[in-house]
Amino acid sequence: MKAAHWDEAANEWEVTFETGGRARARFLVTAIGPLSSPTMPTIPGIADFKGESWHTGLWPHHPVSFAGKKVAVIGTGASGVQAITEIAKTVGELTVFQRTPNWCTPLRNSRIEPETMADIRARYDQIFAQCRENWGCFVHTADPRHSTDVTPEEREAFFEKLYNTPGFAFWQGNFRDVLMDQAANDALTEFVIRKIRARVKDPKIADKLIPTNHGYGTRRVPLESGYFEVYNQPNVKLVDIRETPIERITETGLRVGDVDYDFDMIIYATGFDAITGAFDRIDFQGRGGEKLRDKWADGPHTYLGLNVTGFPNMLTLVGPHNAATFCNLPRCIEQNVEFVSDLLGYMRDKGFTRIEATPEAEATWTAHVYETGSRLLLTKVDSWMTGVNKNVPGRLKRTFMAYAGGAPKYRQKCEEIAANGYEGFALR
Repeated sequence: MKAAHWDEAANEWEVTFETGGRARARFLVTAIGPLSSPTMPTIPGIADFKGESWHTGLWPHHPVSFAGKKVAVIGTGASGVQAITEIAKTVGELTVFQRTPNWCTPLRNSRIEPETMADIRARYDQIFAQCRENWGCFVHTADPRHSTDVTPEEREAFFEKLYNTPGFAFWQGNFRDVLMDQAANDALTEFVIRKIRARVKDPKIADKLIPTNHGYGTRRVPLESGYFEVYNQPNVKLVDIRETPIERITETGLRVGDVDYDFDMIIYATGFDAITGAFDRIDFQGRGGEKLRDKWADGPHTYLGLNVTGFPNMLTLVGPHNAATFCNLPRCIEQNVEFVSDLLGYMRDKGFTRIEATPEAEATWTAHVYETGSRLLLTKVDSWMTGVNKNVPGRLKRTFMAYAGGAPKYRQKCEEIAANGYEGFALR
């Protein structure tokens, strides 16, 4: 989609597609995703490279072979960690160019035997109910204790248990204060540092892989399956571009300082313009021609993360300031869809054709979003969750893009609003 403009006279949205086609509708529901707008790095010469090159978010629909090739990967975020681990299995030579290291912990995927799968299927209702009541809608529940409630030995044993548990347990099932209290987070971070040092044989390489600008869990944590062991392979090299940035892409590879690297393939694992990026790439214009990207220039303003004042009849699934954006998406998006479905049904039954958040409701909700985020250490860190993206011009101001009150409280708030005739919305 290229553009979406509100037609005040017709009380409709007109949508223009990249192909030039147009469509009109009374309601516009965006489902464009929080991580759907890939970003390339701002490095000169990208078009000059004569070999193969791919962005991890724009992967081709045909097999890509790394066997016997000299491959560069730029980026070590979640996409980079996954790509590096897989590429290293068959590559001839792999060079990883890292700007910002990330905390990574084991995913511990394993084969699911038929009897285990049968048991899981038999417990779907129980599993979904458990997810429904958890802060992030995961099966892992945060431990109700503070990390200081136990002895150092008990804390270490608990960390060790979670580290060896499959899934998000180490991140989402830890002591309740590790993402809010700096001392608690420091203890958790030190545990992960020891694990990285134990897994990477070269202490100098381990040092490069250990983040120094944020604690564990305060940015999105990439889960991995053998990521750190990749750097023990003799055919894998790590280049720290914080020390010497990439100067340019050349016809045959990369230039870093006064060193030219030749490659057969370059993989850009430089992530996405998260949460608002997909909105920015579409020309949304509301009442009076107001552009959404202008309204959100200093950060999003929404009501429930589902509607924006000045943009009637536009409902944003998994938008900024929405609990589903900071959550186990498959579980949380269902709440969004059900709320919007019920809302449209209510409007149809009552004869309403237009809905728009009041300015007061939008201001109150936006302030509440910032208040919930203020308790978390992650809002003190630059990341895509706080609106900072060094690959996007002008995206350097820290804001908060999600909702940190938790899925149960968000769902309760939405239910209260619906029960009160969709309080905070102007319906007519």
